[in-house]
Amino acid sequence: MAGHGASPQGVASQGAVSEDFRRQLAGYGLTTAQILYRMPDHPAILQTYLWQHYDLCPHFPELNRFLEFWKRELEGPLHSVTIAHARLVKPAELRSVDGVFRLN
Repeated sequence: MAGHGASPQGVASQGAVSEDFRRQLAGYGLTTAQILYRMPDHPAILQTYLWQHYDLCPHFPELNRFLEFWKRELEGPLHSVTIAHARLVKPAELRSVDGVFRLN
């Protein structure tokens, strides 16, 4: 089992916890944004771009950073952004274990 991030008892070691999982525990949820933008050479044509990242609802700091980058660095002007967000780990799904009972 060495090198696979688990102790002999099958419990993940602290170093094996992914950054994405840590973010979920901190309240981040999976955010998907459908971005419609105008083609620079053909402004009458709309193109779509899907963006997905862990982000905090309702302010979406990661998405806002990305959109600011888009406006500053890319030529296709934004038309609209549609957002879907889901918290994958909810407080009711996490609970501490008070004990382990073993039956032989």
